[in-house]
Amino acid sequence: MRITVGDYELDDDRSRVDRDVLWAFLSQEAYWGRWRTRSVVEQQLDSAWRVVGVYQAGSGTMVGFARAISDGAGFAYLADVFIGKDHRGHGLGVELVATMIDRGPGATFRWTLHTSDAHGLYQRFGFTRPDRTYLERPGRPPATS
Repeated sequence: MRITVGDYELDDDRSRVDRDVLWAFLSQEAYWGRWRTRSVVEQQLDSAWRVVGVYQAGSGTMVGFARAISDGAGFAYLADVFIGKDHRGHGLGVELVATMIDRGPGATFRWTLHTSDAHGLYQRFGFTRPDRTYLERPGRPPATS
């Protein structure tokens, strides 16, 4: 699925994902991704149920990204959503989330995510705090050798 938004394209073709751009953002800018190694990021990308990239029209440079983990039937987890700082303010974050959760095969799914920012963005798509039925076992840092 390819969507044009102004001077940008959103595309769920995983072969277009620029792994170097993804790695650079997650390892240097994302507060949530700095613990990961490049091999972990590669594994997460390769095993993702769906990915959506944001690309500058013309050059094809990747400037945003989101990935999802899913059972493919009724549940999905949204992860690694970002728009590069030089490309924010054009509505791309809204378009990226909409493309991932509402314009694809998971439009009817229960979606979850973890974030400490952009709550207003996600609330626009119906994300709320978990109810009393939600439990979670937090992860632990990977063991170092």
